[in-house]
Amino acid sequence: MSFRHLTSTSAFVAVALAAAGLASTVTTSSAATLDEGLVVHYDLTQNSGTAVTDTSGLGHDGTLSGDTAWLGAEGLRLGGVNGHVRLPDNVIRGLTDVTVSVQVKPAPDQSVPYFFWGLGNTRDGSGNGYLFATGDGFRASIASGNWSTEQTVDSGRNLTRGSWRTVTYTLGGGTAVLYENGVEVARKTGVTTTPGSLGDGTTTANYLGRSVYSSDRYLKGEVRDFRLYRRALSAGEARELGKATASARPAADVAALSLGDTSAVTGDLTLPLTTPGGSVISWASGNPPVVSATGAVTRPAPRAGNATVTLTATASYAGYTATRDFTVTVPEDDTDREKVDNALQGIVIHDQDAIRGNITLPVKGARDVTFTWRSGDPGVVSATGEVTRPPDGSRPRRVQLSVTAAKGFTSGTRHFTLTVLPLPRKQALEGYFFAYFTGEADQDGEQVHFAVSRGDDPLHWDELNGGRPVLRSKYGETGVRDPFVVRSPEGDRFFLVATDLQINDGGGWERAMRHGSRYLEVWESTDLVTWSEQRHVLVSAETAGMTWAPEATYDPTIGAYVVHWASNVYSASDPNHTGATYPRMMYSTTRDFRTFTTPQVWNDPGRGVIDSTVLKDGEYHYRLTTDDKVIGTCARDIVLERSKDLRAVDLPGTGPRNWELVDDCIRTGLGTDWVEGPTAFRSNDGSKFYVFMDETPHRGYLPFETDSLANPNWRIPADYRLPAKPRHGTVLPVTKAELERLRKGPPPVRANTKGVVADYELSGGSGPVVADVSGNGRSATIHGDVTRSADGMDFGGTGGYVHLPDNLTTGLGEFTVSARVRVDLAQQTPYVVWSLGNGAKNTGDGERPLSRGVWHTLTYTSSNGRACSFDDGVELSCENGPRDLGGGPTTSNFIGRSADSADNCFKGRMRRLTVWNRALTAQEILAVHRGQR
Repeated sequence: MSFRHLTSTSAFVAVALAAAGLASTVTTSSAATLDEGLVVHYDLTQNSGTAVTDTSGLGHDGTLSGDTAWLGAEGLRLGGVNGHVRLPDNVIRGLTDVTVSVQVKPAPDQSVPYFFWGLGNTRDGSGNGYLFATGDGFRASIASGNWSTEQTVDSGRNLTRGSWRTVTYTLGGGTAVLYENGVEVARKTGVTTTPGSLGDGTTTANYLGRSVYSSDRYLKGEVRDFRLYRRALSAGEARELGKATASARPAADVAALSLGDTSAVTGDLTLPLTTPGGSVISWASGNPPVVSATGAVTRPAPRAGNATVTLTATASYAGYTATRDFTVTVPEDDTDREKVDNALQGIVIHDQDAIRGNITLPVKGARDVTFTWRSGDPGVVSATGEVTRPPDGSRPRRVQLSVTAAKGFTSGTRHFTLTVLPLPRKQALEGYFFAYFTGEADQDGEQVHFAVSRGDDPLHWDELNGGRPVLRSKYGETGVRDPFVVRSPEGDRFFLVATDLQINDGGGWERAMRHGSRYLEVWESTDLVTWSEQRHVLVSAETAGMTWAPEATYDPTIGAYVVHWASNVYSASDPNHTGATYPRMMYSTTRDFRTFTTPQVWNDPGRGVIDSTVLKDGEYHYRLTTDDKVIGTCARDIVLERSKDLRAVDLPGTGPRNWELVDDCIRTGLGTDWVEGPTAFRSNDGSKFYVFMDETPHRGYLPFETDSLANPNWRIPADYRLPAKPRHGTVLPVTKAELERLRKGPPPVRANTKGVVADYELSGGSGPVVADVSGNGRSATIHGDVTRSADGMDFGGTGGYVHLPDNLTTGLGEFTVSARVRVDLAQQTPYVVWSLGNGAKNTGDGERPLSRGVWHTLTYTSSNGRACSFDDGVELSCENGPRDLGGGPTTSNFIGRSADSADNCFKGRMRRLTVWNRALTAQEILAVHRGQR
């Protein structure tokens, strides 16, 4: 991660107000002065033309260009590619005070950075004296030169997208005030730059919807009622400007509230007290003993019948209110017998046929049911889950576990049979494995890449899978960064944990730090080549703004892994995460990377630290942390500390610190630019310690080496060749067999007796998981605007797709894909029906475009480097096809989208998709078509 970013800063709706609609007129006493001092006023409600009419009376008409559309009374739509309004030159000349205001509805997929408006100058692509406002984070600035001269009034949060807001900025007498919907959200005094001083009065880059920085993104969304004044409006006037959008805010916010499925509520409800739109929510209950106004649920006694309760939410914003009723049904309570039986059925012991390490045995189930465990062989598996594996060469041991569940005077028992595998044979470490991501320039960069060393050389590397991702995230933000791989203490199991984060999607670092994922992404393997399905595991509390750069170290004193990461932590009274905070290191423990303990603070020196990595040497744990003159004495450097206790905690008041400082200014002493993301490992011959550090501004990962951690003598080797673009990751020493297996790649994909690798029936069903009816268990996952129907799966064409399992064609010299498809008449081109691996895809947009609005059976075969396409069993074309599908892992396997982000998503309906491990004959292809009609 980067300090650069860390330091930059049912339902009835009753609306208790007059319908605001889209009106921008105001009626209170402050309204009478709103025409005074106008320099520009674009109401933006015209229906056509490129000349934007100025109604201020001063003739400052604007010029419209780019991807825009007039919407009449609803304003002007800006497409986000190059659409904007250009204001006349020198429009702020002579202004000592200023007000700029606009009603804006930013698109949910607005890319960053962007400006609502930018008034000033551009030189060599950069701003050079300007005034602007943006929504990420929500702020406005005036600058006499470039960004380093900005004087900013900052709300400390992002502006909510997808709904109308009035953004108003005033500057008068050296005081800047930022308003949202007429409500003050930030104030800054001591502003010394005035609008009229920009460019000495000459400004030639004056825009609505465009930045004065050429590389920034354009505004995507809708705008109306843009105003520029030669004076600072009063608070009352600003309130009048915001009245149209403020009055509609509570109704929109209360309508957007969701309590989920309330038809059978059996646990406490989480009742939101604020909304992303800014409203404050209060709650009232029609039956508080069953559902309280705080969401506490008390189920009726068994056989008392179900209860129905009305909860009323009242949204308040800027003096306006709106209400909404929710109907909540609370079923009668279970009997103790039902509670016990349900709790027993809910117990899962993972991998019980192949136990390789300590297991998690719960001591409590739902509804306060208690568990008591007994083991038939405590020397192999204890009643608390500690596992002692048989020695290398022994036979597996079978152990009976029993659990008794109790609630009141009721109890029940369930039995499990576990198979504990013998320990693996110890083997020398003779190579290195590297897992990393490559950056946020494209979506492939924010996925997991692998490389291996050239023999036992940690300084020279070869990328695996042609430099393409080996693991790809299907959950959360669908981007995955900072992968860390830990080997189990037994040696034959590996866990990969990573950050759930995607910056490429344009959400921005501010959002990621305040409202980022609280999940970890987890994969598991026994050979580093074949990996489990991804696990999306919630670990952080709601007070956390992010969960970054996780790493894990096994702690034998507790028989579990200590997993640590960086989180911004906010006050529980700040649910929208708008306040000031800083990142600190948190930790949790786990035995299986499925169940985690409640996170605790691990390292909080009082200001921000991130990216800790730990390496054991002798009796000490050595910790390297990315630090900005908090623990150490150098800016944006790495500090080295040590402790005999891995879980020793340091807080702002800890003195002396429990982790002893060994070294700091590590990179400064060698003259590099600032670094982050250290990953540390010992050379296999034991002679050196390596720490790869990410010199983010320039060269990326650099190898640092030292002969000792206790007495470091850091240096950068003269000769090294790392993978092309590695970013924060892990280097893991491996055996010769593991190294060779990694180079060889995953084994060929298996098929059923008919040669079917995967088969997806897309008609009917429910939920996000699409079953594989081939019997091979390769289920798929729905994302985005995809819905199920009895007549097939509907793809909306705006980001929806089905993510198929990895490695569907790995090891196959030939294969066939067939799909039953109906392309919508509104399908945008180019588009892809399905995409597999690293090159094979089927599109209806070619030399002979597929007819739309009718069903087709599309079939694609690949054999010996030749690919053929068929429509309804009739051959369309054959040509040289992809040759690299069978060589290694394939992660870009989709229905409805392409691995190429330039292609459009599929819009239409699909009934079935099947993959075979061979090229079907012409007769078989025709039979498939006939069978699908």
